[in-house]
Amino acid sequence: MSKVLVAYFSASGVTAKTAQKLAKAAKGDIFEIKPEKPYTSADLNWNDKNSRSSVEMNDRSSRPAIASKTDISGYDVIFVGFPVWWYREPSIIDTFIEEYDFSGKTVIPFATSGGSGLGETAKNLRALVPNANVLEGRKLSAMVTEAELEDWIKTLY
Repeated sequence: MSKVLVAYFSASGVTAKTAQKLAKAAKGDIFEIKPEKPYTSADLNWNDKNSRSSVEMNDRSSRPAIASKTDISGYDVIFVGFPVWWYREPSIIDTFIEEYDFSGKTVIPFATSGGSGLGETAKNLRALVPNANVLEGRKLSAMVTEAELEDWIKTLY
């Protein structure tokens, strides 16, 4: 039996609700990836090329600071959740991934999105944690049920 952690970043609360359902379905623990400096609605305005999120996403080396850490050493499987920004994971997810040793762990990205899929997220994460088994992951609807999540989990491990 694998020990599971669901780590997630949520800008508007949608990903948080999905992560809570996923943690329950996977019988796992949950950890919120909170930015050290919370995002405001102006920061999240993707129509403004000077907004914080736009600047971060246009600079692939951007690593927004995270408010707190957790211990991932006891987990075998780590789901990493986020809203899709600019067809990929937000830069704060890259910060999270780079702060820990994922060697030998299975990393499963999941995302919430109004339209776009995960894009090159799995490829990006594999480059950041080459000693982990990074699965392709899945875009999840905000309306996904716990039963649907349980069915998906059965296909993973």
